Amino acid sequence: MTGSDGVRCMLMRGGTSKGGYFLAGDLPADPAARDALLLRIMGSPDPRQIDGLGGAHPLTSKVAVVSRSADPDADVDYLFLQVAVDTPEVTDRQNCGNILAGVGPFAVERGLVAAGDDETSVRIRMLNTGERAVATFPTPGGRVDHTGTVGISGVPGTAAPVVIGFPQGAGPLLPTGNVRDTIAGTEVTCVDNGMPVVLVPAAALKVTGYETPKELEEDAGLADRLKEIRLAAGRLMGLGDVEGATVPKLTLLAPPRHGGAVTTRTFIPVRCHTSIGVLGAASVAAGLRVAGAVGEGIARLPGVGDRVRVEHPTGFLEVDVHVDPGSAVVRRTAVVRTARKIFDGTVFPRSAETAPIPAQRPGGTHDSAAR
Repeated sequence: MTGSDGVRCMLMRGGTSKGGYFLAGDLPADPAARDALLLRIMGSPDPRQIDGLGGAHPLTSKVAVVSRSADPDADVDYLFLQVAVDTPEVTDRQNCGNILAGVGPFAVERGLVAAGDDETSVRIRMLNTGERAVATFPTPGGRVDHTGTVGISGVPGTAAPVVIGFPQGAGPLLPTGNVRDTIAGTEVTCVDNGMPVVLVPAAALKVTGYETPKELEEDAGLADRLKEIRLAAGRLMGLGDVEGATVPKLTLLAPPRHGGAVTTRTFIPVRCHTSIGVLGAASVAAGLRVAGAVGEGIARLPGVGDRVRVEHPTGFLEVDVHVDPGSAVVRRTAVVRTARKIFDGTVFPRSAETAPIPAQRPGGTHDSAAR
């Protein structure tokens, strides 16, 4: 492909993230060639991503690759790719529940799924993890309508709701088999309800948990502690060596300040999230429902119902989660997000002659064991 060749692309905001959505058939089938092209499209490596679509932050340097599914229990397959900002790396070693919010509307707009007269539900197989989701959103008159009155924290304005339901996962909620583990002298709870997350009491790391993301990122001592915990937790959770991976996420917990269940600060894995990821919030909410976990005594769970309001730096995210108290098995998880089409057209990548070679990714494509 030359620099003058264009690629069909839809730029969408999904939840509190933004990225390029592509049909799998519009990208090279070879993963290395695909990743090299996506680096050129997003403008990486460059801390400004000035020559591409990326927004100079991990939350705005994301890609969804969507195709019809051969699985009879799914309508489409969704592969999430995180494009690094300032290094020549593309990784599929994690999922993204925010970008997931745009997959259903994108599938309808591209003709992969027929729209219903009032609303449409799209069954999605997430290739990064093998897990499933069902996205339901309004399609009045058989057309996707991105406008609506639902607002979510961290996003200005309102849009149409996208209700995302997650069936019970095949893996254990507590990957280490323990309600609490002591890692690097700190008690933590390791959970996985769609995203591997390590729950850590903020006070245990000598921070309040109410600091801004920038303040936490500038704390070199905290960064060292978090890295030590994350690397050890990755091995305990069966993820292997996570030095070059973006999972597990680490979420600091503090008592709520604004009527929610808990205050969070989440690291992805070095930058502090300006909000919280959908799947990360699902794991946090489920972890808070486990008796004896580190959130006990910190979180203030509602006495009635399954809804958990997770506070984050720019607001909150509500998760409906039901955990069987006897078995620590998640029976149901659902969240409400929004998505919006920003443009639909052709993106022109920079010339291949000026692009660096993508870094090798440990585990290769679709490395579900390393999620």
